[in-house]
Amino acid sequence: MPCRCPCQSGRLYEHCCGPYHSGEAAPTPEALMRARYSGYARDDAAYVSRSWHPDTRPAALALADGDRWLGLQVIDSGEHGNDGWVHFRATCRDGTDFAQLEEHSRFKYEDGQWRYLDGQTAMTPLKPGRNDACPCGSGRKFKKCCAG
Repeated sequence: MPCRCPCQSGRLYEHCCGPYHSGEAAPTPEALMRARYSGYARDDAAYVSRSWHPDTRPAALALADGDRWLGLQVIDSGEHGNDGWVHFRATCRDGTDFAQLEEHSRFKYEDGQWRYLDGQTAMTPLKPGRNDACPCGSGRKFKKCCAG
């Protein structure tokens, strides 16, 4: 059954990040960042590693067990020549706790494809109020969803 892409583009996975996970080159830094987010959401460490620039790629990559990526908001993105950037916020859940990752990412275009270079990140715990929308994306109030 077709499913929506984790990157929250509103498109089906097979018409959004799926082709990039299968080897197609992402056409923009934002498309690559969305595909990397989807890679994290789908626990696809192989794709996340392949999309990393070889100069900054970790020798080994293990995705955090238990992290569940819930939401993505792209704030800004662009490119100038072979340099690209994306500023985004992503919401995640680890067990019963929620957090928001904010990153200013840098990308480099080489050999016909964009690669993630590095980023300045900040992780902030989310403490939703009982009457706030639940960060899990259910559309329900926090007190009627994940608070209990």
